[in-house]
Amino acid sequence: MEIKVSFGEGKIVKAEFGDFLVQTDQSVKNGGTGTAPEPFMYFLSSIGTCAGIYVLGFCQKNHIPTDNITLMQRNEFAPDESGKIRLSRVSIDIQVPPDFPEKYYDAIIRVADQCAVKKTIMSPPEFDIKTVVS
Repeated sequence: MEIKVSFGEGKIVKAEFGDFLVQTDQSVKNGGTGTAPEPFMYFLSSIGTCAGIYVLGFCQKNHIPTDNITLMQRNEFAPDESGKIRLSRVSIDIQVPPDFPEKYYDAIIRVADQCAVKKTIMSPPEFDIKTVVS
């Protein structure tokens, strides 16, 4: 799979894959115009939306209405050994309505835990970055 990354006006960076275009920008504070999320926000939101697709699939399979189900993701940051701030904890609460079947409480956590983004973070890939003349 390939993703083509190119640049727009100012601090806009675009990623194209398949029929999709994802556009990022920087906040005004970081020199952009704030017209799109910053790349790191896409990364963070991919964790919750990935868990969410598993929860959605579970609910659909078990004929559980999803109108009142939400996932609330909280991201915590702390300094690492060198003093740089890093993502230190991601917590996701699966908020269910009172009529959600209690027998599925553990199961819905297990399906959310199958998130491919989370699994990738837990077992990170190798990165190979190089300059190529084209």
